[in-house]
Amino acid sequence: MQPGTLTGILIAAIAAWIFGAIYYTALGSFWLAAQGKTSEQAKAEFAGKSTLAKALPFALSFVGAFIMGLVLYGIMIHSGMFSARAGAISGVFCWFGFVLTTVTINNAYAGRRWSLTLIDTVHWLCVLIIIGAIVGAWGH
Repeated sequence: MQPGTLTGILIAAIAAWIFGAIYYTALGSFWLAAQGKTSEQAKAEFAGKSTLAKALPFALSFVGAFIMGLVLYGIMIHSGMFSARAGAISGVFCWFGFVLTTVTINNAYAGRRWSLTLIDTVHWLCVLIIIGAIVGAWGH
């Protein structure tokens, strides 16, 4: 791995994390409704959490995005194709084969609403496209 590669992966993780913040802020009321919760319920649940419990999902989101960047880099190394387009396509394939299937199956077993599956899987599709495109454009 070239020294600048980690920088590209880090930038991709930051971009994906920022996208997620914007996406879920914009769709917050729909996301809560898809979970069957009201804003008041969510606020009460959040208020009852420790500072660590409040921060942990945000930290995990960033770490997860960084790991996705590492994996997409590995996929592109094996394919020998580095470009924004190749990275974005790799992201779409990973999403379709692993994320869409896993989230859909887990939510079906848990009896969650299809609207929640749609909101969350579209988020992950965009995240993987962003990460793949940045890592692919950064090159190796």
